[in-house]
Amino acid sequence: MAAGDIILGANQYGKAEVHVVRVTRDTERHEIEDLSVTSQLRGDFDAAHRIGDNANVVATDTQKNTIFAFAKDGIGTPEEFLLRLGAHFVGEFAWVTGGRWAAEQYSWRRIHVGDVDQVHSFVRGGTEVRTAVVVRNGDDVSVISGLKDLAVLNSTDSEFVGYPKDRYTTLPETLDRILATSVSSRWRYNTLDVDYDASFAEVRRILLETFATTYSKALQQSMFAMGTKVLEERTEIDEIRFSMPNLHHFLVDLAPFGLENPNEVFYAADRPYGLIEATIEREGAPTASWAWDGIAGFC
Repeated sequence: MAAGDIILGANQYGKAEVHVVRVTRDTERHEIEDLSVTSQLRGDFDAAHRIGDNANVVATDTQKNTIFAFAKDGIGTPEEFLLRLGAHFVGEFAWVTGGRWAAEQYSWRRIHVGDVDQVHSFVRGGTEVRTAVVVRNGDDVSVISGLKDLAVLNSTDSEFVGYPKDRYTTLPETLDRILATSVSSRWRYNTLDVDYDASFAEVRRILLETFATTYSKALQQSMFAMGTKVLEERTEIDEIRFSMPNLHHFLVDLAPFGLENPNEVFYAADRPYGLIEATIEREGAPTASWAWDGIAGFC
């Protein structure tokens, strides 16, 4: 090929954010599974880009319909559902060599009337959203689970001192501050032999317990402690990534009103905010960087 020729680089395509709700009605007590699913295929799509030949293009509408059809047989964990989708597309179409399938799962909890658990009435669950990504690269398959928008706050046991100061520094040091963040995290498994529901529940528990019990001198310290604890307790995970904003709470000056404010009244600033991101990983473990392609930022 002559120098200066233009070639097609890495590419993928599919249907994004297919919102599927599956109601299981086997008994009077209904169950709800609520997912937003994205399907993206990788393979031999050169002719489609170069000359508009769609012979190898599995329509994005077909991908959408496949998601709905697979939901008819049940969803299970989001990771298992995505693994089924990936195996289908790679197995059904010879020119599809891999892809990326992602999901966000929204939780619903039963409404209680008095002490009675309602069998078919639900209220949207907590703040966080469960996430999953399955990536296939030929015969290699990687599963990345996670969560986002997990809002947490420590009202004390956090300080911030000892940082460099220059002529632009106005932030005062503090030995007692509110530490608040919204945790977005993804973790990569080193095996497909995983009870994904149980593993997710345990990782979530570890994140919350470690955040709550760590005396924090910086959000970076809390983040590293959280990731370290996950890797120590969950041998099926090789790396965990975080993106955590520092949601600042500034003490309000009530002196103009003749009032004292001993760390009781704060102004919660939504922006701008500090943004702390990091990867915590097992030393020497395979990085599988290809599995993270298409995942924006750290999380």
